[in-house]
Amino acid sequence: MVDVISNNIQIEDDRTGISIETLKRAFLDNLFYIQAKFPKISTKNDYYMALAYTVRDRLLNRWLQTTQTYLEKAPRMVAYLSAEFLMGPHLGNNLINLGLYDVVKQAMEELGLNLTDLLEQEEEPGLGNGGLGRLAACYIDSLATLEIPAISYGIRYEYGIFDQEIKDGWQVEITDKWLRYGNPWEVARPEAELEVKFGGRTEAYTDEHGRYRIRWVPYKVVKGVPYDTPILGFQTNTANTLRLWKAEAPESFDFEAFNKGDYFGAVHEKSECENITKVLYPNDESYQGKQLRLEQQYFFVSCSLQDMIRMMKIQNIALDRFHEHYAIQLNDTHPTIAVAELMRLLLDEHGFDWDKAWNITTRTFAYTNHTLLPEALERWPLGMFGSLLPRHLELIYEINRRFLDDVRIRFPDDFDRIRRMSIIDESGERYVRMANLACVGSYAVNGVAELHSELLKQTVLRDFYEMYPEKFTNVTNGVTPRRFMVLSNPRLANLITSKIGDGWIKNLDELRKLENFIYDPGFRDEFRQVKQAVKQDLANYIRANYNIDIDPNSLFDIQAKRIHEYKRQHLNALYIITLYNRIKANPDLDITARTFLFGGKAAPGYYMAKLIIKLINSIAEVINHDPDMRGRLKVVFMKDYNVKFAQRVYPAADLSEQISTAGKEASGTGNMKFSMNGALTIGTLDGANIEIREAVGADNFFLFGLTAEEVLAKKATGYNPWDYYNSNNELKLVIDRISSGFFSHGDPNLFKPLLDSLLYRDEYLLLADYQSYVECQDRVSKAYRDRDHWIRMSILNIARMGKFSSDRSIRDYLQKIWKVPSVQVDVPEYSQSNSDLKLNV
Repeated sequence: MVDVISNNIQIEDDRTGISIETLKRAFLDNLFYIQAKFPKISTKNDYYMALAYTVRDRLLNRWLQTTQTYLEKAPRMVAYLSAEFLMGPHLGNNLINLGLYDVVKQAMEELGLNLTDLLEQEEEPGLGNGGLGRLAACYIDSLATLEIPAISYGIRYEYGIFDQEIKDGWQVEITDKWLRYGNPWEVARPEAELEVKFGGRTEAYTDEHGRYRIRWVPYKVVKGVPYDTPILGFQTNTANTLRLWKAEAPESFDFEAFNKGDYFGAVHEKSECENITKVLYPNDESYQGKQLRLEQQYFFVSCSLQDMIRMMKIQNIALDRFHEHYAIQLNDTHPTIAVAELMRLLLDEHGFDWDKAWNITTRTFAYTNHTLLPEALERWPLGMFGSLLPRHLELIYEINRRFLDDVRIRFPDDFDRIRRMSIIDESGERYVRMANLACVGSYAVNGVAELHSELLKQTVLRDFYEMYPEKFTNVTNGVTPRRFMVLSNPRLANLITSKIGDGWIKNLDELRKLENFIYDPGFRDEFRQVKQAVKQDLANYIRANYNIDIDPNSLFDIQAKRIHEYKRQHLNALYIITLYNRIKANPDLDITARTFLFGGKAAPGYYMAKLIIKLINSIAEVINHDPDMRGRLKVVFMKDYNVKFAQRVYPAADLSEQISTAGKEASGTGNMKFSMNGALTIGTLDGANIEIREAVGADNFFLFGLTAEEVLAKKATGYNPWDYYNSNNELKLVIDRISSGFFSHGDPNLFKPLLDSLLYRDEYLLLADYQSYVECQDRVSKAYRDRDHWIRMSILNIARMGKFSSDRSIRDYLQKIWKVPSVQVDVPEYSQSNSDLKLNV
């Protein structure tokens, strides 16, 4: 807003103005009035906070107008339920989406500050673990960019995914105190708190109309307090809301207990309730850990559904239209208790009969499955579930009874099918199967890559596909180019824009225009310079933070993802030792120089994954200190993999390692982010690798390994890993070198559990794929030597990545599943005089 004063000088409003002078003035005002600091005593964090509030001010008009538009127009909305939202830092992304990055950078420079330093100061919200949470973050970015009415619900974890330190090569978990300096992007809404019940018992009664009803008498009641964060779209007025729930006690302090000297008892209820949202994914090795996870899931689901019902009341929308007003997406099985909770709310709190409530429920929910690993499909011990959620267990029994009657009619006398499909697992200790509940209670079930969706129908969800084929569809994952190209790789983004314009940022298919420049030597040279500069940046960072010198001219071979046996970081490690052995056997060997970079966290209770991290670091210790390797091989494990880490690493990669056992990775999104930044992929035919290979062309993808069908066949015919060990001399030398203690200071037992797993079980067929992988890596080395050809392949990778934008994924959801039209938000110019703050008293 520009105000005109008496002498005709125009002055921008400090809350919304975007000129350099106004931004500088607003920044200094926020430093003074919000941070209560002046420059001489300000820290970098004070400067970051002042800038964050300055940028947030420029979001608020869009955010409030979006909320008002949805309130008044009452459009059909997407409600995205996810236990994780790995958002990444907000400041840089909001600057990109507002179109203010360059002007704010200049304003900070004129104040003697460096925008990059301030961006680094931001604590990353620790609200997710990996691909699941990052996918959710990409999707809500795209929902806003495509102007789709949406609200996203999750948990405001006080302590997020742990910070990772590496000590003596081992992962050490450190508390992630991401909120210790405050969060300028969120707005607490304590006035909108809700109650969530736990435990206790149920009792029958007759209501005033003579109807048989059930009442839940809980043991404990917890308050859910919402914290809202605006999620702005790119070059649009739409700013949707991410609503995260914090658990609090109804009474946080027992004054009577305190007066009696029971100081612990005075705050016991507060501590017990707040534990629910204290930490992301508590270790569930123990009974208490499992119970806390279930409490977390039910807590945020109940809050979210109650919140949706409350909004419908405000909008005067009849509750029997719930399924017309909301399309609720269950991001994996974590929010699946929503099926039973919506039934409870409709039946017990709002008086619906069963058939009507079930009709609404099954037309409301859609379920995204993210795993092919049967052990990863959530299930809860029946005793635990019943003691924590007694009413929901009753409802699930009734849902299951009616459902199994339908199965019997459809498949008469197929008792084994009935056993498999039952929501209650009756074999041994009884469990509630959440994936089964999700399939029964949802109108749509989707996988996240073409192969994954087909394998779901053939394996873990086959029975449900045969029962409800019309429910099943595929939506291949995607990632946002705003964060993973424009923000994280500005040199590349600027180069692309200089050639084809900036339309690609919102329509990634426009990257196809880059194919016109592949044979332009001038463009290839500019591209090479951009890549080299980014690699030099990463080399500088590693030197500063790890005291390791890496050669930016070497091939940067990067595997950055959650550490898990099926993702096979240890197959990569075996190849590194293979190269090491070759050089030791022939010190004059001419090889392509490589820098192997790893990043990823192991779950705190996953010993084998932690042992893989230790192995990688042990290999690095040997290789990085062996003079024979100098100028040839370097290995670096970069600690604390998160979104900040990813933004630094993806742009610098030459080779992307996507080497999971075929048939195990649902989709992957790191593979897409690497390719968007020009990295070539070495990978199996697994997850979205298949679609990436189809898009970029087989000649631009380094393929190796067994197919999913071959994996199943090999296991079915009796796979014996010893056959590969005994018949492959290079492999045998690698295994023997590890087992001898060469990489463990002479201790032959350190890596024995890992080697025993490979030699006696090898569930993920590393030894079967080893030779194919080594030969493929040798092809990579040869290809990298022709740098001009490599650059052409890199450019092609980028040019053909249009399909893998999260904008395309969201359009697929809209067309196939949600049926939610876009809504344009009009934002009038802000001024205090038209801010609609007049009160009718």
